Amino acid sequence: MSETHLNVHTIRSHGVSVARTHMYDWLILLLLIIIDAVLNIIHPFYRFVGEEMMTDLRYPLKPNTIPFWGVPIIAVVLPLLIILVYYFIRNDVYDFHHAILGLLFSVLITAVITDAIKDAVGRPRPDFFWRCFPDGKGVFDAVTKDVRCTGEESVIKEGHKSFPSGHTSWSFAGLSFLAWYISGKFRVFDRRGHVAKLCLVFLPILVATLIAVSRVDDYWHHWTDVFAGGLIGMTVASTCYLQFFPPPHEMHGWGPHAYFKMLTESRNVNQPSTSNNDIPLSQSAELQTVSVYIPHQHDVNTQRYN
Repeated sequence: MSETHLNVHTIRSHGVSVARTHMYDWLILLLLIIIDAVLNIIHPFYRFVGEEMMTDLRYPLKPNTIPFWGVPIIAVVLPLLIILVYYFIRNDVYDFHHAILGLLFSVLITAVITDAIKDAVGRPRPDFFWRCFPDGKGVFDAVTKDVRCTGEESVIKEGHKSFPSGHTSWSFAGLSFLAWYISGKFRVFDRRGHVAKLCLVFLPILVATLIAVSRVDDYWHHWTDVFAGGLIGMTVASTCYLQFFPPPHEMHGWGPHAYFKMLTESRNVNQPSTSNNDIPLSQSAELQTVSVYIPHQHDVNTQRYN
């Protein structure tokens, strides 16, 4: 039998139809990428930085502990790999597609918000003095006492992008989404009191927090920058996850909304021509699969699917 006849919803059997249904969402993702690229090209607001303000901006100019290219690997590639592993276990293209879509929306919406605020605020980084005056000799306007930077233009431009932290917001966006995803799949809130499951959920949050701490340790950001970045990332990730998945504590918290909608529509189509005791074999197998993935204490509530 083919995968479709077995009612297994894989990339091969249903991937094109699911992706086509969300074609406009993928186009919006492309638009977000273009917008964020533009935000990174334009110059941020160069705010006034007086001579006396340089006292708090003389921290050493250090390299990044977590390089720029490392953040997408940790915040995007790592969650994608975990989502892919779950797909091979479950063979559910609805979960696979919506998890990827939710993750990418989390990261890209966060990136656009973060970079837009960076450009608008133009807050100098803690190491701004050495970006502005690499030779250590400050030059200021004789009247306004504003800085007259002598450093490299690209380094100075980057020095005006302190608030909020991009490393932090990206990390919390991707890894917070992963934490939500794991909590749903492991049914962390099944009221059985397995605290070990919470450790798995908090592990991505811990990694994101350590990345945020590194930004302060490297003197690339003030603590308020990373706090705001973390808040933005977690808020966007939570919103995007709940757009595609039920809250983890609910009965159907392990799967995406679209999957259960598909089951309901399939049941309604077959109901007129079949009785409860005469359900097609393929649909019966699918509904049994649903029962396997629902916590046992909710078995009474799931009888309507059997």
